[in-house]
Amino acid sequence: MSIDLKGVVKRVGAETHIYETDLTFSPGGFNVLLGATGAGKTTLIKLMAGLENPTEGSVFLNGRHVTRVSPQKRNVSLVHQFFVNYPHFSVYDNIASPLRLAGITRAEIDRRVRETAELMRLTPMLKRRPGELSGGQQQRTALARAIVKDSDLVLLDEPLANLDYKLREELRNELPRLFADRGATVIYATSEPHEALLLGGTTAAMRDGRIAQLGPTAEIYRGPNTLDTAQVFSDPPMNTARVEKRGKEVHLAPGVSWPAAGPIAAASDGVYTFGVRPNLVSPQEEAAAGVKIEGEVLITELSGSESVAHFALTATETPDPWVSQSHGVHPYEIGERRPFFINVSRGLYFDAAGARIAG
Repeated sequence: MSIDLKGVVKRVGAETHIYETDLTFSPGGFNVLLGATGAGKTTLIKLMAGLENPTEGSVFLNGRHVTRVSPQKRNVSLVHQFFVNYPHFSVYDNIASPLRLAGITRAEIDRRVRETAELMRLTPMLKRRPGELSGGQQQRTALARAIVKDSDLVLLDEPLANLDYKLREELRNELPRLFADRGATVIYATSEPHEALLLGGTTAAMRDGRIAQLGPTAEIYRGPNTLDTAQVFSDPPMNTARVEKRGKEVHLAPGVSWPAAGPIAAASDGVYTFGVRPNLVSPQEEAAAGVKIEGEVLITELSGSESVAHFALTATETPDPWVSQSHGVHPYEIGERRPFFINVSRGLYFDAAGARIAG
């Protein structure tokens, strides 16, 4: 099922939650809504599901105008980040509930429930109630209810957010496969760029109630059209700084410059915004990270496999701290001034309007 939003606006009182939006997701694909908390993902999901009506504009499912049509008449499944199951029903009855409402025969309900339970590895739990399940099993039950309904449109609003890391990884890997052969259009909302990359498909990057860019996930990551999209698709946030292109060189700060290569080489001389993801800023000099900068370490974070340092750039007009994200354990001391190295060959340049300088 295709879903089309045409000129959709959502206001609540004096606040605009969704600015004028045109958005189309094609039938049968796996799609991602990516944006920070408050970007408007949940509001957009509710508008697609029919749980809320737009202030302006129209919603179409397979070309059918459904703007004021109730959720029950849209053949849509919705799974939230919270475990929405009927507490007094067994797992079997929770999964079967939408089929019973649809008036399907008892034999067909039993076949589909057991088939879906097997798919979601819930067969041993069918007689249990949600309170007797782990968090992962409860969310599997909610997902099974969405799958068994055979909806044309499946909306997943950060469905893994409240699960532990291991369960999230497991279910994230399974989701595209679970829906691959069902013909449904799936829209998955997340605030995590790496989750969007792992899920693949098509991504709509959202920022402040607007769709910043729509396209194949990997292409948007590698080639964001705007600085807004680049910021949405970077966690930790993309490092940015004012640079000046003069002739064949790009200047970041006194004594810090590099050859103008790639799309910026053909651009006019002038001031641009340079952006580079934190994983391209290293505390150690490497072959690919050759431009040295200096910063004062403000905050450090250490996980088992990587080190993160937030630092203030020295001698630049950059008001926000930069971030270095690198593999391994690196010793940092708060307040120390130390060198960092930028892989400028993978950096991006944006003009005054925020548009990426592309070749």
